[in-house]
Amino acid sequence: MEKLWTGRFKKTLDDAANAFNASISVDSRMYREDVTGSIAHAKMLAACGIIPEADGAAIVAGLEGILADMESGALAPSPEAEDIHSFVEAELTKRIGDAGKRLHTARSRNDQVALDLRLYLRGRIDELSEAAKELISALLDVAEANAEAVMPGYTHLQRGQPITFGQQLCAYAQMLMRDVDRLADCRRRMNVSPLGSCALAGTTYPIDRAMTAELLGFDAPCANSIDGVSDRDFAVELAADCAIIAAHLSRLAEETILWCSREFGFVELDDAYSTGSSIMPQKKNPDVAELVRGKTGRVYGDLATLLTLLKGLPLAYNKDMQEDKEAIFDSVDTVLDCLRLYAPMLRTIKVSRTAMRKAAAEGFINATDCADYLTKKGVPFREAYKLTGQLVAYCIDCGKTLETLTLDEYKGFSPVFEADVFDAIDLDVCVAKRVSFGGTAPDSVKAQIADMRKAIG
Repeated sequence: MEKLWTGRFKKTLDDAANAFNASISVDSRMYREDVTGSIAHAKMLAACGIIPEADGAAIVAGLEGILADMESGALAPSPEAEDIHSFVEAELTKRIGDAGKRLHTARSRNDQVALDLRLYLRGRIDELSEAAKELISALLDVAEANAEAVMPGYTHLQRGQPITFGQQLCAYAQMLMRDVDRLADCRRRMNVSPLGSCALAGTTYPIDRAMTAELLGFDAPCANSIDGVSDRDFAVELAADCAIIAAHLSRLAEETILWCSREFGFVELDDAYSTGSSIMPQKKNPDVAELVRGKTGRVYGDLATLLTLLKGLPLAYNKDMQEDKEAIFDSVDTVLDCLRLYAPMLRTIKVSRTAMRKAAAEGFINATDCADYLTKKGVPFREAYKLTGQLVAYCIDCGKTLETLTLDEYKGFSPVFEADVFDAIDLDVCVAKRVSFGGTAPDSVKAQIADMRKAIG
C-alpha cells in the first residue's frame, strides 16, 4: 500500500523499518472515531467552499459505507497499512476515485490522530464511569443488607473499634464516587477539538474549526494549534484516574482475600468467581480478587510509561507519541475488566455475620467505649484511657473480656463504675451510639447509602 508521504522519497522503506514504524495493529481500534472525524472534516470543507459540494457529498457517502462495512465485519483494516488513517483514506479513494484525495485538505495526521484519540478516550471514560457506578450500586446493595452486621474495624490490621460491614463497604463506595467525579473532570478537560491544528501551525485555508468541534460534540476547538497536536496530558490524566481506581480496587481485593480466608471467615466467594488447586483438593482460591490486586501494578506501569514518554519531548509532534496508545488503551481495558468483574462477584458473596460478630467480641474493640463511659462520669480522658488500658491488661491475664468482668472487678479499678457500664460496652450499643455524620450507626449507614444512590442516579 502506497504511503501518504512517498513524494519526497526515492527509495521504499526497509521492510523491518516499515513494520517497526507501523501502528495499524494498535490504532485500528479507533476506526469509528477516524471515520466520524473525517466525515465532520469533509462536511466542513464543503460548507466553507474549500472543496466542491459534490465531492464533499461523495466523501461523506463513501466514509459512511466504509464505516458500515467495518462495523459488519465485511471490511477489516489491512495489515499492510501504516495506520488506520492511511487505510481509511486509501479505501475511500479506491471506492470514490479522485474525490477521496481531497479529504486530507487542511488536515494533517498530527491533528487527525489527536482527534481520534480524544474521541475514543471520551467514549471509554463514559464506559469507565458506568462500570464504576455499577460497582458502587453493588457495594451499596450489600452494605444495605448488612447495615447492622457488627464486625471489627481495623487499624494497623489490629482490631480497633466495632463497626458494621455496611459501613466498611460504604467506605469503598465513597472512594469510587470520587473516582467517578475525577473521570467527569478529565472528560471535561479532554473535550476540546484539535482538528484544524494541522501539522502544528494551523492552515491557510478558510476552515471553520467551531463547526467541526460542534459536529463532533466538543465544547470548543483547542486554543493553540501547537498544543493541539503535541498535548497528551489528557491521556496521562486518564491513566492517573485509572491508577487511582485500580488502587481502590486493589484495597478492596486485599480485604476480600483476607475476609474469605479461614483465619477470618467473614465472607465466602461464589464458585463462579473462585478457582481450585491442581494438587490440594480442599482449596477454594480467590483468584479474581488476586488478579485485580495484581493488575494494579500493570496499570501503574501504564501511567509511568506515559509520563516517561512525554518527559523532555520538544514541541510539537514527535514519533515517540505513537507509543501513547498502547499504554492508555491497556490502562483503560484493564480497569474496565476489573470493574465489570468485581460487581457481580460482590453481589454473589455470602456474608457470615456470626464470624464477624465472634471476631468483634474477642478483640477488646469496645475499650474506647469503656473509656468514654468513664469520661462521661467526670473522669479526665487521659485517666480514663489509662484505667481502661489496665482493665484490658487484667482481662488478658485472667482470660476474660470486658463483658465477662464482674461489677466488683470493675470497681476494683474505679468506684465510678456502675452496673450501666455493661450497657455502655455492649457491641450493638457501641455501634448504635456512633450517630455522628458519616458514622457507623446503622441509621447513619443507611443515610450514606441513600445519599450515594441519589448521587449516581
